[in-house]
Order: sequence, then C-alpha cells, then structure tokens
Amino acid sequence: MLCLPADWSPHAPLEPLHLDWLDRAGVEVAVLRLDLIDPLICGNKWFKLMDHLRLAGEAGAQGVISLGGAWSNHLHALAAAGKRFGFATVGLLRGHPQSNATVQDLQAFGMHLHWLGYGGYRARHEPGFWQPWLAQYPGFEPIPEGGGGLAGARGCGQLLGLVAEQLPGLGWTDHHGWWLACGTGTTLAGLVLAEAGRHPVQGVLAVPHDHGVAEQVAAILAQGGCSVGDYGLIDGSRGGFAKVDPVLLAFIEATEQASGLPLEPLYTGKALLALKQQVEAGQVASGTRWIFVHTGGLQGRRGFATQAQV
Repeated sequence: MLCLPADWSPHAPLEPLHLDWLDRAGVEVAVLRLDLIDPLICGNKWFKLMDHLRLAGEAGAQGVISLGGAWSNHLHALAAAGKRFGFATVGLLRGHPQSNATVQDLQAFGMHLHWLGYGGYRARHEPGFWQPWLAQYPGFEPIPEGGGGLAGARGCGQLLGLVAEQLPGLGWTDHHGWWLACGTGTTLAGLVLAEAGRHPVQGVLAVPHDHGVAEQVAAILAQGGCSVGDYGLIDGSRGGFAKVDPVLLAFIEATEQASGLPLEPLYTGKALLALKQQVEAGQVASGTRWIFVHTGGLQGRRGFATQAQV
C-alpha cells in the first residue's frame, strides 16, 4: 500500500536576489528555491503531489497513474517519489514512443509507460477516459495532469510556512506579495487560498491566455471556498508554450552569470523576465519586497534543444 514517511519534510532555502535592475528600482526580491528541496523530487511538483499521494494512501492504493509529456517535470517527480518511497507508478505520455533523458529516468525509476499518441492524449478530459486504465491497473489511483486540482493546490499552500520561518534571516518582517510562473495555475491557486487575501499573488503565464489557466484557477478557488482572490495573471508566454526568443535567452544567460541562479526558459526564466519588465515600467513600487518562487523544472532543460514541452 502507498505510504509516505511522516518524517520526510523537504526544506527550500529563501535566498536574496541581487541584480542591478532590482537595485536601481529599489525593489527587493527573495527567491524560494524549490529547485533545491531534493536532487530528484524537486520543485513545486512535489508540493502539488503531496495531498494527491496522501489521499491515494488513505484510499488503500497500491500505486498511482498520471499523465504528461515526454519531458514532463510532473511525471519525473512522481516516478522519483515512487522509487524513493516504494510505490508503483504508471505514466501515460503524449505523443509516440521516443527515448530522451527524461524518459530514460522514468524507466530507471520503475515507472510503467504507455504512449497515447496525440489524439489519444487529447481525449484525457473525456468521460470514461480513466476506466480502461484503472481496469488494467486495479488498485491504482489517478492523479490529474500536472498534479492539478484542489488537492494539488492545497499542498502548495505549505509554501507560506517555508517563507514565514525564513523571513527573519533576511531581516524582513513581512513581504508585499508573490511572483511565480504558471503552467496550470495550481500553485498560484494554492497560494491564493492559503494567503486568504493577506498578500497578493502575481502569476506569469507560461502558456497563452487561451489555454484556460484563468478558468482553472477560478475553478480551484471556487472549490476551495474562495470566491474572490487577490491575484493577477500576466501573459509571459512570448507567443506560446515552449516559445523562446533571443531576448529571453540573453536575459537568462545574463541573470545566471550575475546571480548564479539557475533558470530554465519555459517557466522561471519567463517569470523573472516579466518581473524585470514590470519593474522597469514602474509597475512595481520602490521599497517593496517580493517572494519569487523558483518552481524547479531544471531537469527539463536537457530537452530544450528540441523545443520539447515539459
């Protein structure tokens, strides 16, 4: 039966970010380094999985089954957790069979893989999609794509505690809000629910507005009993998911050289560039202090040369 150890509580350091454009504007930023919580089970993906795995364990599940792309950070974290904690995992993958660094990791972690093609993957939201898979894997619990939904959001609410306990070490008594990248909006929704209006949450979309992130966030907040949340969404997709350009790549390179903070171009790079643009446009007040959530995803950098989705 699926059971997580009660004493495994990963820590994410909160580190000040020193960059010239922040200094010029008089804006302070501290980075919550979710990329450092664990060598494999890292990033916001773990927090999105926590409650899903707890619920699966309470249901007596023997394993879990979920979906993702060939460079999926979600499946990578799920497979790593299965290997670490001894439960079975199944991955349903978008597209046709291929071998890459992430897929090889999934196989090494013991995840059973099934390739759905593209039409089969698009059918994942249709009624009855899960029935044949749960018949093939009796005793397994499904986890939504990306660890989404209210359970995933509630796990992300724990980020507030990680920040609060470390603010004194920065000399901060409080902060003015959050900045983070959004793929499905689950992490943002979890922060909004946990904040309950105390601090605003600014999400930078890694996908265009027509991908339904706003609707997903609203649905999660409604399920969580939050009719109105203090948050905003900025389109930082730069033309589409996995779309990059010379400006973004140059920004990532310069930021890594200046600060040592590793970024990837699909989520964290776009989110931090959007913050820079807002700061330089005067949209972020001088004297304010912000928490930037590093959502991880660095393993997906290995596939960037192919412009693969993660």
